[in-house]
Amino acid sequence: MYLSLVQPSRTTARRASQPEKPAAPQTHAVFRGRALPWLLLFPSLLVLAIFSYYPAMRTLRLSVFRSNLIIGNEQFVGPANFAELLSSPVYQQVALQTLVFVTLVVTLGLLCALGLAWLASKPIAGAKFYRLMLIYPYALSPAIAGTLWLFLFNPEVGPVNAVLGHLFGLQPRWLDNPLLAFGLVVLAAVWKGLGYNIVFYLAAIQNVPAEITEAAEIDGATPWQGFWWVVFPLLSPMTFFLLFTNIVSALFDSFGLVDILTRGGPVYGRAGITTFLMYQLYQDGFRNFKTGAAAAQAALLLLLVVAIVLMQFRYGNRKVHYGA
Repeated sequence: MYLSLVQPSRTTARRASQPEKPAAPQTHAVFRGRALPWLLLFPSLLVLAIFSYYPAMRTLRLSVFRSNLIIGNEQFVGPANFAELLSSPVYQQVALQTLVFVTLVVTLGLLCALGLAWLASKPIAGAKFYRLMLIYPYALSPAIAGTLWLFLFNPEVGPVNAVLGHLFGLQPRWLDNPLLAFGLVVLAAVWKGLGYNIVFYLAAIQNVPAEITEAAEIDGATPWQGFWWVVFPLLSPMTFFLLFTNIVSALFDSFGLVDILTRGGPVYGRAGITTFLMYQLYQDGFRNFKTGAAAAQAALLLLLVVAIVLMQFRYGNRKVHYGA
């Protein structure tokens, strides 16, 4: 019995005596000709060329012309369209409103999503149902989300005013007051993007090793201290990613909400209080038919997005800690 445990079997000895076979060399898939890769990429490149590259080039060309969509005449003006935009008080007000709107939406959106994702990550009964309900708003299109908020805050038949009137005797005119209308659009945009942010934050929180949070608890950290000083720094890569995506989303995806809720109004100063850069482009291009000015605004928005990307990748990643 003892010898059978100590001495190796014949099969084991035979395997040990045989020399090990060299590992097979790794092979990589190689196309037989140079034309095949381009042939496979051709459908995608064709769609991009028709629906992305060609319209972009046409827009850049139109930005240096003064033209009208109805009349159809074109007059080369060079950088005059850009000079008029940058010196226009209306466009300056719209740019300032957009900056305030994007700042509020991104800040409130990330803070709310982080808190809700942290609560949703806890092991509670019905956690899957709660997570699904938190993610659900992102599945709605901006037009449907705007319609829901328009009904909820309708001054006459909306349930929000019904509750406020019953409890406090208040009947605010949400869409007539500039401050209330601006706040309403901000809250609608934050609510619309919550699901997207919660999905990524929830995945990042669930990937934080439990040993780290347990060590913080053993060292005497309170739940708030453990979250702020231990968990949150580990979420910095996800926060960096969501910061950029939320800025771009607030710039472009807010168009549907604004068009349904306020149509850029009410008027405050020289422009509508909820008229942002994207909606101003739409008004100049498809309501006032100033295609040259609209093309110049599109070019400025493109430069803005490029500048945001460069700034984020140039300076933002210095504050981001990536795992080894």
